[in-house]
Amino acid sequence: MTRTDQSTDIRTTSKRKVLISGASIAGPALAFWLNRHGFAVTVVEKASTLRGGGYPIDVRGTALEVVRRMGIMPRLREAHIDLRRLTFLDGNGSEVVSVHPHSVTGGVEGRDLEVRRGDLSDALYAAVRDDVEFLFDDSIETLDQFRHGVDVTFRGGGTRTFDMVFGADGLHSHTRELLFGPEGQFHHFLGYCFAVFTMPNTFGLSHETVMWNAPGKAAALYAVGDEDEVHAFLNFAHPEPPFDAFPNPDAQRDLVAKVFADIGWEVPGMVAAMRKSDDLFFDAVSQIRMPRWSDGRVALVGDAAWAPSFLTGQGSSLALVGAYMLAGSVADRHHAAGFDAYEHNTREFVTVNQNLVGKGGATLFPTTTEALEERNDRLRKLSAIPSAEGRPAHSALTLPEFVPMT
Repeated sequence: MTRTDQSTDIRTTSKRKVLISGASIAGPALAFWLNRHGFAVTVVEKASTLRGGGYPIDVRGTALEVVRRMGIMPRLREAHIDLRRLTFLDGNGSEVVSVHPHSVTGGVEGRDLEVRRGDLSDALYAAVRDDVEFLFDDSIETLDQFRHGVDVTFRGGGTRTFDMVFGADGLHSHTRELLFGPEGQFHHFLGYCFAVFTMPNTFGLSHETVMWNAPGKAAALYAVGDEDEVHAFLNFAHPEPPFDAFPNPDAQRDLVAKVFADIGWEVPGMVAAMRKSDDLFFDAVSQIRMPRWSDGRVALVGDAAWAPSFLTGQGSSLALVGAYMLAGSVADRHHAAGFDAYEHNTREFVTVNQNLVGKGGATLFPTTTEALEERNDRLRKLSAIPSAEGRPAHSALTLPEFVPMT
């Protein structure tokens, strides 16, 4: 069958049924575009509801065009966080320098978006909830591929058959494990672990971040506005991923508390708040690097496929762009040809952005006294906010014009 024949055959058959695992960022974005291309979409999410609130995330470069085409740009502009100051402190709690955040993050004033992760998730969900099926408090138990589809058994019971399945279920993707095997073969640890949680804003902070650093350790307080809570962040160097702690919140708290014991500034209060927090998010700072993002009728997108890490500032942006590219690539093709096109047209953009990680880690979290002093000297010399032209990685892909069916 020629490619033209394939396209005609696909366009004239009934709606292809697809399943997406994960309802965070990549999942709903992919659901939106697949629905626009005429697929019957189901999204399964292991949590009982969308995760609200959350730490701030960035939408930059090519991803801005994705959210514009989705029609959610006005909502995200309203949710934009106006962060005005980033202050660095030394190990004694004394100020090193106070700068505009974009001077460090590479953001572009008036163009890039910074929103709470939950605000982006809510906007994506609102854009698609009336058009696709969502199954909360459930997940994929098994996948069984055959010539004409994928049989999926759900944890909650029952089996359904889909034409394609997509894993958008994050760094520790269960879909990826079912398809390709244990995470360890793709997990590239970048040398840090982190904990994020909220705590009372007893510091008088407003529209600003304050970051304390010692070699191999960092603590930050992030006030997104004039609110009663701040986002607390504890980051530390670690020799290897603490895989045993990932499924165990108590072990996570114990590890962080041990690392940050006997430290001054506001750290003791942060550790105490972490102990009581009901929204703790703990993970390793890592990337996923895979030789291929699909197998048969199953493909991965977002952190499940490439996880650039927060050091790049591009996690959510890559998820949005990847979802757009994947949906458009399979819209009028046989799944195999579509997955090949997705890889061919998206991988270089992902790789360029993954490679931002060296700069991010060295700038924010030095692990030696000498490196920390050098970083502080560089920060003191910052005098200008970078322009958009200085960030080629964020905009290294020009979105093609995929024509929706609906």
